[in-house]
Amino acid sequence: MKYLIFLSYIFFISEFLLMLVKRSKKSTSKQQKDKGSLVLLWVTITLCFTFGFIFADYSRWGISHLIMAIIGLLAIIVGFIIRWVAIIQLKKAFTVDVAIGTEHKLKTDGIYKTIRHPSYLGMLMIMTGFAISMNSIISILVIVIPMIIVLLFRISVEESLLVEAFGNQYIEYKSKTKKLIPWVY
Repeated sequence: MKYLIFLSYIFFISEFLLMLVKRSKKSTSKQQKDKGSLVLLWVTITLCFTFGFIFADYSRWGISHLIMAIIGLLAIIVGFIIRWVAIIQLKKAFTVDVAIGTEHKLKTDGIYKTIRHPSYLGMLMIMTGFAISMNSIISILVIVIPMIIVLLFRISVEESLLVEAFGNQYIEYKSKTKKLIPWVY
């Protein structure tokens, strides 16, 4: 339980710092169309964590629960790695709100060669890892389902802006890559 609380603090701090440092600026943005998805994402993450921890069950702790906690921990770590690799590869083009910068170029190499939204995959893996580690089916449901819904909404907002900004180049890129899960979806 202590490692989960510690990791949740790390997650919130990293996301909060991203929000402070990587917001788009009107002076360097060609287009901004977040449609409230950043606020919705933050509210959802907060509620998911709150209810996930409320429904967590640490009273039963057998070997199977320990294995699930380790799987959850691994998902959190892999999710952090995927998310940060995606953010680092986008460099200045990464913003927490949905925006296209004046110097924005469509990223189609690196991790983006396989998947269009790796930072969201990383976030979903982080949240799923936390849910699994909470040792409760209810925690899994109240975290994973809302996160999938909000991330799919945010992806639709982002893809709409990317099509508007890059036209056929983005449409062609979409036809060659998966949205969220490599080789699957």
